[in-house]
Amino acid sequence: MTAPDQGSAADSETGSDWDSDAYDGSHAFVYEYGADVLDLLDPQSGERILDLGCGTGHLTDRIADAGADVVGIDQSAEMIETARETYPELAFRRGDARDFEVADPVDAVFSNAVLHWIDDQDAVLDSVAAALRPGGRFVAELGGSGNVGAIADAVRAELRERGYESPTEPWYFPTIGEHATALEAHGFEVRYARLFDRPTELDDGEDGLAGWLEMFGDRLLGPVPDGERAGVVAAVEDRLREELYDDGVWTADYRRLRFVAVLE
Repeated sequence: MTAPDQGSAADSETGSDWDSDAYDGSHAFVYEYGADVLDLLDPQSGERILDLGCGTGHLTDRIADAGADVVGIDQSAEMIETARETYPELAFRRGDARDFEVADPVDAVFSNAVLHWIDDQDAVLDSVAAALRPGGRFVAELGGSGNVGAIADAVRAELRERGYESPTEPWYFPTIGEHATALEAHGFEVRYARLFDRPTELDDGEDGLAGWLEMFGDRLLGPVPDGERAGVVAAVEDRLREELYDDGVWTADYRRLRFVAVLE
């Protein structure tokens, strides 16, 4: 399979590049849960598949194990470097989900835990549709409506109390109807869509929520100077302890949206 070009690769939309060691360590649940989405993809031997937002390449490798010809692309230079080191036999390229190209159409585009970071969904869907052959499928999971609502509400409440301006919605967490409408507007027929609760235990015990906010909450905490963040995070922990902390484990209030859409 000819790899996609690098498109308009840019820094991560979170405002900094990802820490691939932390991603594979304390936040390994991201790709571990993503293994379930591979059942929806059902990759077949000989298929040409693009893993959009491949991270450190673990799910890309699983797709390759099925016999598919797969390429992973990710916006993060550090993620791509780690993926190449871990799976040197696979193809990885740095690229932007909003602006990438492939030399020849692919049978499927797969994406796990990526789309909710991107504001411009129209650009993503334009690029995905252009990459797929007619009848090709787009299979993905992203955060759905209400995802980490308790965590985000607690951060906003703490920022308001401290006099900071509350950040705008930092993620794209759609309802089924909202995302199906976007897909249909770009020539897709939605064959499957499910929105569901998925409470997710965080690693690192007492430090689990702080680690999650450090990895994924930069947009939420954007108004807070670095020197004050530890105090804000501690206050957020206090707000959420009764609801999300039990027996030494933090549980994030995840809600996920999975879909299968076919290009008409």
